[in-house]
Amino acid sequence: MRTEQQSTPSSSVEESASATQGTTGATLDKTSSTTAEETSKQARVAVLPAKLPENSRAARAQRLNDMPEEPTRGVYYKVPHKLSQPTGWRTKRHLKRRNLHLSNLRYLATERLGTRGAMLPLASAILAIAVISATILVAISVLADATNQRYGQQVLTLQDILPKDNLKIYDSRGSMIYQATDAGLQTTVPLSKISPHLVNAEVAIEDQYFWKNPGFDITGLVRAALEDVTHGHILSGGSTLTQQLIKQNIVGDQVSMTRKLQELIIAPDITRRFTKEQIMEMYLNTTFYGEQAYGAEAAAFTYFGLQDTPTKTAAQQLDIAQAAMLAGIPSSPFGRDPYLHPKAAFARVQEVLRQMYLQGYITNQERLQAINEVQQPNFLKHGVIKNDSAPHFVNYTLNELARDLHVKVSDLSRSGLIVNTTLDLNLQNRVLKDAQKHIAEIAQAHHVTNAAEVVIDFHTGAILTMLGNIDPNNPRDGAFDVASQGLRQPGSAFKPFIYATAFEHGVSPGAPVLDGPLTIQMCCGLPAYTPHNYDMSYHGLITYRYALQNSFNIPAVKLMMQTGVDASLKMAQDLGISAYNGTPNYTMVLGSLGVHLLDMTSAYGTFANGGVHIPPHTISTVKDVHGKTIFQFNDPGKRVLSKQAAFMVTNVLSDNTSRSFEFTKCSALYLYSTSQSQCYAGNTGPVRPAAAKTGTSNDFRDNLTMGYTTDYVVGVWAGNNDNSPMVDVTGVDGAGPIWHDTMMMVEQGKPIRNFANPSGVVKKTVSYPGITTTDWYIQK
Repeated sequence: MRTEQQSTPSSSVEESASATQGTTGATLDKTSSTTAEETSKQARVAVLPAKLPENSRAARAQRLNDMPEEPTRGVYYKVPHKLSQPTGWRTKRHLKRRNLHLSNLRYLATERLGTRGAMLPLASAILAIAVISATILVAISVLADATNQRYGQQVLTLQDILPKDNLKIYDSRGSMIYQATDAGLQTTVPLSKISPHLVNAEVAIEDQYFWKNPGFDITGLVRAALEDVTHGHILSGGSTLTQQLIKQNIVGDQVSMTRKLQELIIAPDITRRFTKEQIMEMYLNTTFYGEQAYGAEAAAFTYFGLQDTPTKTAAQQLDIAQAAMLAGIPSSPFGRDPYLHPKAAFARVQEVLRQMYLQGYITNQERLQAINEVQQPNFLKHGVIKNDSAPHFVNYTLNELARDLHVKVSDLSRSGLIVNTTLDLNLQNRVLKDAQKHIAEIAQAHHVTNAAEVVIDFHTGAILTMLGNIDPNNPRDGAFDVASQGLRQPGSAFKPFIYATAFEHGVSPGAPVLDGPLTIQMCCGLPAYTPHNYDMSYHGLITYRYALQNSFNIPAVKLMMQTGVDASLKMAQDLGISAYNGTPNYTMVLGSLGVHLLDMTSAYGTFANGGVHIPPHTISTVKDVHGKTIFQFNDPGKRVLSKQAAFMVTNVLSDNTSRSFEFTKCSALYLYSTSQSQCYAGNTGPVRPAAAKTGTSNDFRDNLTMGYTTDYVVGVWAGNNDNSPMVDVTGVDGAGPIWHDTMMMVEQGKPIRNFANPSGVVKKTVSYPGITTTDWYIQK
């Protein structure tokens, strides 16, 4: 009976429609005309859409209508068409309805007969489901307990176990001179310093209910499962941002059901212990964006060349298009790398922008503008890391840092440390250019190809400049740091260490010494040693002051015979010589031992510092990513030489009159403020007191100029990387001009001060056999 009531109206409608078709073209009667007018009036009434909450699913669905529709395929022509229904369709419809009626009758009969027989299987199925459900619940409970026991501590300390930033090193003025890249780039910044566009893009494409869900999204899991089943392989994981954070930093990324369940177990705990803002900040600072970039800050630099400004971080400068590009990468860092797979990356960007629009984060106009921006040829700009501004200084700093922290250099790459150094990069660049200029001027005539230089503030031991090579980018030997790694013979620059030993034991610079022929009989069958002066002459009875300033060899060897080899070597080591090669003997006073330029400079700094040695260092402070200081250099130094003996060395080395015999009165060791020609004409201008000594090794293989003022100590080496001999160039001609210029640079703007005279020394005139001198003596 119910079937007949349903079918009757349907037949009437169809017959009415058929009758209407049969009367097409006939004149409408008055009643039909009136009905048409009423229908037209109703059609003109405006229909307004319902007011919906902005972020509701219905509103997002309604915004789908705003998306431009795809054009209908094919072309419509205004010509007669075929009949809307094929011939015989009414007969087919009648047969279909009859068969449906018979099928319903058979179903009712079967249902009445099978109700009792089906109850038992149904009950068995329900019981089986209950048992399976109970088993699953027990298994999940056990897994939950095991997961909490295994990862509970990591959940509590999640912020502390996140991957550390890459190591960064800065000069004394805050300019970055190095960052470790071998283990990837990462720079942690607060969420407030990350573009909100990136936050919105990540939420839109990865976890649209992030701000409300408990750490997991059941609808997302179901949707991902359906997609995986449909495609026959894992297409998407349905993980929330919280789950991704857990996967990356706690449970690992192994593809398994157990790992997935562990994520679901831990996610609510993470959500309870941390705010959504903290979770988002941790995610955006550590997630992998490909190209060795971890976190938003590194990704902004890597893909768009953005760098921090005084007011904004690189991540804070990301616009909508850039944010959409980055947000599309983490789900497939290699497959959607815009440098490697631009088409896949562009398709993903479009999907991210579409979701941002549908979820109300951007307007449709902003979506279209972003798509247009992504297609511009200069949209991507690979950030370039510059680690070559001070390579030798950086290498020394890395080794010093590893030594101070008692770790390996390889452990520092992702240590998260921020190292502030003593380097004055501006000064080092000026020093480098000056050294290159001087070496170029004498390179061809004297076969000189390289120089090294060290500038130290001896009051603190801070290394302001360490130039290990004037051609650091040379692929053959530019990486070799002569200043801290090379062991080169210092020549006569080593003599002040022996003189200091003698002065410490009461010898006065005014004491006489005979500069004449000398032969020393050696033990153990070795041949006798006969030293000679550089000018191959003898100068008779002279003072030690005169002998040191003019770098005579024979008086220096005689003095060492008094002090002894062991005592002299110990003095050199106490002053700052940390390593050497060669055999210590009487020849070492002439510079036969190979030493580091850095050590030589530090040792001369001990003279300048009144006999107190402060170890040279490049590190001022070391901080973690939170700004906490974990290391700070604080070494007051150690007294290794009396103030009186140190003063005597300084007084002799700063006596320009005494060295005029060998070096002339306007040599590079004299810090006059005019030109050299004006100096020789008598116009020196203001003269800055400086103590200096040169040294030249055998065969002109190395030459040095060492010296200091009341502010800084500077050491310069000139020579060749392959240790080949130079041609007729001494310390005052090769290294001297570079030393002079550097001293004038570093002292620019500082007041001129003389070396202080400590108590405990007295100046007196003493008559010796054959000579009367006036000089300094230590009071007993």
